[in-house]
Amino acid sequence: MTSNTTATPTRTPADPPVTAPAAPARSGFLAGRAFAFRAALNGPAYVLRTQPSIWIKMAAMVVVFGAPWFFAVTPIEWALLAMLIFGIFSLEALNTAIEAVVDLVSPEYHDLARIAKDSAAGALIFAVIASLIVAGFIFLPRIMALL
Repeated sequence: MTSNTTATPTRTPADPPVTAPAAPARSGFLAGRAFAFRAALNGPAYVLRTQPSIWIKMAAMVVVFGAPWFFAVTPIEWALLAMLIFGIFSLEALNTAIEAVVDLVSPEYHDLARIAKDSAAGALIFAVIASLIVAGFIFLPRIMALL
């Protein structure tokens, strides 16, 4: 979740080039799906490799997925927590994609580029706030019961 006020590139010249996997030698439904799946895995790999904020969210995920074992949450609460965590990861990936496209089309500073980047980061903040509220509803009563 980086919100640059200038259009700085997400990639640096030291980054290895991003290449798509080779097209399948044999085209068919399953070969095409396997190719698409391998190509899609490049996105999360890039986000994990280049975005420091995702590591903070990964640490939070470990805590959030560990707490239900201690507090005995319901299956519905487990599902809600998982959806929120992976929704945040998805928004982090979208934020990274938007920043990369903005950097590509607007390498120089431009107010509209700043607005696009800040808005994408803002969407991520909304999701984080929502997840904190839901986590509060799930965990605070259980924490208060221990006190």
